[in-house]
Amino acid sequence: MAEAQNIPVGSTTAGQIAVAAESTVATRMSAPASFDVADFAVPHGREEEWRFTPLERLRGLHDGTAAATGDGVKVDIDAPEGVVVETVDRGDARIGRAGTPVDRVAAQAYSSFEKAGVITVPKEAVLTEPIRIAVHGEGGTAYAHQVVELGAFAEAVVVIDHTGDAVLAAGVDYVLGDGAKLTVVSVQDWDDKAVHVGQHNALIGRDATFKSFVVTFGGDLVRLHPRVAYAGPGGEAELFGLYFTDAGQHQEHRLLVDHNVPHCKSNVVYKGALQGEDAHAVWIGDVLIEAAAEGTDTYEMNRNLVLTDGARVDSVPNLEIETGEIVGAGHASATGRFDDEQLFYLMARGIPEIDARRLVVRGFFAELVQQIGVPDIEERLLAKIDEELEASVA
Repeated sequence: MAEAQNIPVGSTTAGQIAVAAESTVATRMSAPASFDVADFAVPHGREEEWRFTPLERLRGLHDGTAAATGDGVKVDIDAPEGVVVETVDRGDARIGRAGTPVDRVAAQAYSSFEKAGVITVPKEAVLTEPIRIAVHGEGGTAYAHQVVELGAFAEAVVVIDHTGDAVLAAGVDYVLGDGAKLTVVSVQDWDDKAVHVGQHNALIGRDATFKSFVVTFGGDLVRLHPRVAYAGPGGEAELFGLYFTDAGQHQEHRLLVDHNVPHCKSNVVYKGALQGEDAHAVWIGDVLIEAAAEGTDTYEMNRNLVLTDGARVDSVPNLEIETGEIVGAGHASATGRFDDEQLFYLMARGIPEIDARRLVVRGFFAELVQQIGVPDIEERLLAKIDEELEASVA
């Protein structure tokens, strides 16, 4: 796949970059958002935002026919001392502050949950242990919403672990106060038949730092929509992703970083491996630099490693710039097969082929895994990668 590198301000790549310093017309990246399901038409698969998604596998989440059941998901939260954990009614003012639903499933999730979880880390608190949120599917259909809010200069790590079998549509809000630092690890390790559609909204305060790791292994269909916006200058966002798409699975990650205030940074790196017949991965990376966002510094990259025949990747980076006064902006996307030269190099040094293939794939992902900073999660993910590889190298 062709690779797009750093692009000077003022240049244009058709279909991927538009420079419109004076434009006030809404674009696909800034499409109208709403909390009301009725504001979104039922998708038919021809729409830009749905054209890669097999709608028949959404189990009714997109057309209003998926009714919540009592055995949807069970949520357990383990939080260090000093963290406030609440279950609140949907009218709580903290819900929805970080962002508004941008498609029909997200709006359906927002309008259908009965209670929401709110986790608050007090200002200036520095947590030495992660907050752990275990979401376990129990075979039913569920709509859910979770809010994580950090006070000014607080620091925390949040691990959200999805397991079991469910049909889940959920929203997650991350609200960072000024100077706060939040690392989030969201692991999708569902059973084979699970369906998970989610919108993750992050609102980053002045000089705050947000780091996100989205790790997707399981499920029949997983479609996640991480979104970032800034509440003040000096904010930084790092969005990392890792996915391993197996035979028959559909895994879709659609990102938007909205640089809406001056002097903020973002860095996006997603990597995926695919194996097996009809394995399908989709990565859409949107970065919007608004006219007011002077001094923006942003980059996004997606890499995909195809291990077997029959797998398909759709990778679409999009960069839209509405001001010429930026530090830098660029993107890259590449998809390729297993590197036979690397394999030959290792085998020539006495390493058996099976072990050599594992080493290459481990090395492909290790750059991201090692940045998580939660040892038990890192070990689990590397073990899961080895487990996935058994099917292709055995």
